[in-house]
This record gives sequence, structure tokens and C-alpha cells, in this order.
Amino acid sequence: MPRRTRPADPPVASTSEPATNPAKRARHREPTPQPSPSPSLTPTSPSASSSSSSEAEITLVSKRPRFRRLVRFVPTDYNPYDQFEAYLGEPVDPDIDVGQAVADGREVLVNIVQAWDLMGEIGPFTGEQRAIDHLLPLFMEDPDFPPEVPLKVPGTIRCIGLNYVSHAKEVGLEIPTVPTVFLKPETALMYHEDDIVIPKSFVDDDAADYEAEVAIILAKDCKNVSEDEAMDYVLGITAANDVSSRKAQFAQSQWCYSKGFDSSCPIGPTLVHRDAIKDWSKVSIQGKLNGKVVQESDLSDLIFSIPKIVSFLSQGTTLKAATIILTGTPAGIGWTSKPRRTLQHGDVFTVTISHGVGSLINKVRFEEQSRSPTPSSEE
Repeated sequence: MPRRTRPADPPVASTSEPATNPAKRARHREPTPQPSPSPSLTPTSPSASSSSSSEAEITLVSKRPRFRRLVRFVPTDYNPYDQFEAYLGEPVDPDIDVGQAVADGREVLVNIVQAWDLMGEIGPFTGEQRAIDHLLPLFMEDPDFPPEVPLKVPGTIRCIGLNYVSHAKEVGLEIPTVPTVFLKPETALMYHEDDIVIPKSFVDDDAADYEAEVAIILAKDCKNVSEDEAMDYVLGITAANDVSSRKAQFAQSQWCYSKGFDSSCPIGPTLVHRDAIKDWSKVSIQGKLNGKVVQESDLSDLIFSIPKIVSFLSQGTTLKAATIILTGTPAGIGWTSKPRRTLQHGDVFTVTISHGVGSLINKVRFEEQSRSPTPSSEE
């Protein structure tokens, strides 16, 4: 397997803060995928045998289990000055908040798997356990990565605005009758413990805001699907933050500019399979700014359900496998709070989702100030 370099972080102005962890820029190699196990042939009648299997009715039974939740990571024993492996697996502790534990420096052990596919099936466990040093994105931007890399970003992130009853009330708007859709480019993607960089063109506005969201990931291409069929196309969920610049947002009728800048869509780090969620209305979401809870709700407050969103977006449009869909944010955004809250340089925002997704944690950093220095009176 060829060794390739992880895509570089978006360029930002230099600051006095420490450089990015060198291991994040090191070279890595994906685990070598193993062939899918041959399906077993299960006779449907006792009279069927291996010698007469051609005459017996048979049922193909997959031996590959479905995952509950997955993470991709670099282990603690990597060498930052050499090459290291990127591993994929399921956390050993089914209840641990992986993102928070890694951020706190606690040990997180993972059962390593060989490979997985977008239908949610995983290859065999290797029997090996490794501890996480730092988490890697499940999504890979590099189109040259080999085909066994699980998720390649499909290019455009679909987003639903004004989709919680509580949020519509706090901004004083009527409940919409059709979903409000806007897009983010793939360059907006950012991952766990990477910095949210507020562009210098927005810094002076003092209008940067957070939006804790549940993101859904599609397992296969879909077009013109019904609401009844929609969940068959969903792979699972993860955490996301729809970072926005409010003054730019309200100055335009379209939101792509104010919500589509580089690093405006942190996502991850844990992917939970849809089958691990029995009651979607009980999926809870929480947003914390510098440790203080500012948003808290669950999916029972959604205006448009996940099946409705997937069905609506697929009408007349092909949604590719691995498409990311942000489903909206609940009440508690900073812009409408009293007093008003905006994201500041050095802030930390955490999105926590229930059912094993856990926490997505990102620090806010301002790009170089855009305002020109004011000449002194002595000059």
C-alpha cells in the first residue's frame, strides 16, 4: 500500500500559538484491506448437503458484522519523525465519550478492524487493541487515496436551516413549511481539536457564532427516495458545528458566503451506525461554550425529521454516498442571547451528541486582524 500524506490544514496567518501537532502532518498508511469473507451457504432443508448443494435452495448469509461506532486514529506508540499507521476500530468501552477523553489525555483503547464499507459492515477484528494518541478524520479529501479508504468527501455539504421549533421561536420567525437549504463547500470541513479560524474579513464584524448540530452521513447514492425509504440510505450520525458570521448572513439572502468559509464546518470524531439508534427522537444534542452549556435539546424538537430531510433533498437530485447533511441547530445561539455572545479568539466550543457519538471539541482562532493600524497623532 503506498504511503500518502494527510491533506494539510487550511493556511492561516501566523500566531504566537504552538504549531499543529507534527504527527498530524506526518505520513501514514491505511490498513491493508482484507477480502470480504465468503458468504456461508445455509441449506433451507435438512436434506441439503454439500454434495447436493446445487439442488438445494440456499441463502447467502454475510459473516461481516455491522459496527456500532467507529473512530480513525493514530496510536500512542507512533514515531512523529517516521512513518506510522492510521488505524480504524471500535472503542473498547461502549460508553466512553471518545472525543472528550482524548482531549483530557485519558487512555482510550480501540479494537482494531481490518476494513469497512459504506453499508456499515466491518471486516474482521484483528484481535489487537491500540490506545489513541490523536483522532483522524473519517473523511479523506485527497482523491488519489486508494478505494478502500472509507469516506471520500463528495464535494458539497447539505445544510438545513431553521429546523428546530425552539430555534424558530428564539429568532422570531414562523415555522417553515418546507426545509430551508443552503450549502457548504468541502473546504469548510474541519475536524476534532483542529482550530476554527475566523477569517480576517469577518473578525472586525464581531459576529462569529456557533451552531451545535447532528450530522447524518449517507451510505449510498440516492435520488427521488420516499420518506419511508429514506433511512435505508443513512449510514449513521456524527457531531457538527455550523459556524456562521451573522452580519454577513443577514446582509444577504443566500447563506453560503457567511457559513461556507474555511473551517466553518467542524465534524466528527465518532461515527455511530443508524442501527444503534432505536428511538431517534431521544438523540440529544448539547453545545458548550468554554465549558458552559448554551444549547441543549433533542431530535423531538425537529420541524422536519431526518427521513423528511433525506427525501426532500433527493428529489430530482442525486445525493452521492458519503454525503454529509447538517440537520439544524436548537435554541441558544449566541447572536440572540441576552447579553449577546460571539465567538472570540481562544474560545473553545464543544458539541456533544448522545448514543455514543460523544464530543467534538474545537478552539477558535482569529486570522490576522483586517483593520489597518490607526496612525498616532505624533506621526
